[in-house]
Amino acid sequence: MGYSGFRVFWEGLTGNRGWRPVWREPEPKARYKVLVIGGGGHGLSTAYYLARNHGITDVAVLEKGWLGSGNIGRNTTIVRANYFLPGNSEFYSHSLKLWEGLEGELGYNVMHSQRGLINLFHSDGQRDAFVRRGNAMAAQGDDAVLLDREGVRGLLPYLDFEQARFPIHGGLLHPRGGTARHDAVAWGYARAADARGVDLIQNCGVTGIRVENGRVRGVETTRGPIEAESVAIVVAGRTSQVAAMAGLRVPIESHVLQAFVTEGLKPVIDHVVSFGMGHFYISQSDKGGLVFGGDLDFHPSYAQRGNLPMAEHVMEAAMTLMPVIGRAKVVRSWGGIMDMSPDGSPVIDRTDVEGLFLNCGWNYGGFKAVPASGWALAHLIATGAPHESAARFRLDRFRTGRGLMDEEGTGAQHHLH
Repeated sequence: MGYSGFRVFWEGLTGNRGWRPVWREPEPKARYKVLVIGGGGHGLSTAYYLARNHGITDVAVLEKGWLGSGNIGRNTTIVRANYFLPGNSEFYSHSLKLWEGLEGELGYNVMHSQRGLINLFHSDGQRDAFVRRGNAMAAQGDDAVLLDREGVRGLLPYLDFEQARFPIHGGLLHPRGGTARHDAVAWGYARAADARGVDLIQNCGVTGIRVENGRVRGVETTRGPIEAESVAIVVAGRTSQVAAMAGLRVPIESHVLQAFVTEGLKPVIDHVVSFGMGHFYISQSDKGGLVFGGDLDFHPSYAQRGNLPMAEHVMEAAMTLMPVIGRAKVVRSWGGIMDMSPDGSPVIDRTDVEGLFLNCGWNYGGFKAVPASGWALAHLIATGAPHESAARFRLDRFRTGRGLMDEEGTGAQHHLH
């Protein structure tokens, strides 16, 4: 289906009766070459790149609810490639390049806006850390601009620069960073995967994973058993539960991360702003709402809602950084289930069960990773070898201690995130 301004106008005049479904609603077959468990951004992009890059179209995506009902629709939509450590840096750089061509690739408007991202710093030590990060980004081929206080003031004049506890000394600008529309990303990948023959099966919960003689044979679902040569677990915060169906115990804890949005306002924030000392980040949506979030709720949970103490903390950080936000009304909030790995970095790897693959541990970085995550997992499934951009996302690093990537510098323990 083609989209245009004229089509939207015409359908509005004629009662919107001419639209047709964007993807099929197939019945699940008895057998597929590849099953992808999870119909979010990572699962849909994996299915799409299996078909697009490797010609594997005998693929089904199994989603227990509706497509995009998980974390892909429950985040603050930030897209960036300002990572520091080798392994993460190459991966997110690759992902950002895919983002920049995504609308043309999918033929779908995902509203990718490269408005620029600014990480603020508040001390000499933080300045030195961001200089190192900026140099690492530049060495990787990404963009980074160090701003002094007046440079930040020129771009973000509405911040409180003289706060006593965290005065703003400057910031690191990542001009190619920005945002995208989370729902549209899911819909674009779903539409493109369906067009290449992938079956998107909604309302199909996986209740068991069949393993015989050390090899995966298929899954049990609420719509009957389905056999497969390969199965990929791509379920974000539910990773531990689904992996347990195959007898696996994975190093993942699930925590709630809240996000908030205000009433629609006139344009005020042109960038994405990150206030690290308060663990606060904010941008403005195309509809005018200020979209912002903070830290985890710090207790394991599978709930898609948060608690009031963390909401209070986020509001305090917002008022500290940007007092004018106190005049805005918060209209809604939501929670995403974060699959937190011990070292704060993801996993894209095969498991000890032959034919069973794992994509998890995205911590705070799942949305921005959607294109490269699907690209890398599809490559691994199709070729049996890890893609070069994700070569360090090995599962066994938690068993051996070799190759741990402590991106946040908080130590490889869940409770330190």
